[in-house]
Amino acid sequence: QVQLVESGGGLVQAGGSLRLSCTASVRIFSRYVMGWFRQPPGKEREFVSAISWSGAGVFYVNSVKGRFTISRDNAKNTVYLQMSSLKPEDTAVYYCAARTSTSTFLSGKEADYDYWGQGTQVTVSS
Repeated sequence: QVQLVESGGGLVQAGGSLRLSCTASVRIFSRYVMGWFRQPPGKEREFVSAISWSGAGVFYVNSVKGRFTISRDNAKNTVYLQMSSLKPEDTAVYYCAARTSTSTFLSGKEADYDYWGQGTQVTVSS
């Protein structure tokens, strides 16, 4: 069983920055593709970013490219999402997810991820 715990959410003004963290409960975290998703108010959950087990491969949804950076520290079993130039439309509950299959594909599909955190709220005021 993999437990994921997110932190770092909060209220920030437009143009500001936040860094989200997600810590996993397992040592073999370093073998997993990790992803970040978000669910805006009243909308479906959507993909934000994914990172390969080594950190060398990253993938972003177009709306966050150039503003968000995903990274990981396998020694700390932690994946990060650095968010800059935040916009009100970035307001959402942000979830991290682990893909425990042997595939190295950086999927943007929810169904490809096996474990999810509880989410952390990010609110961007205008």
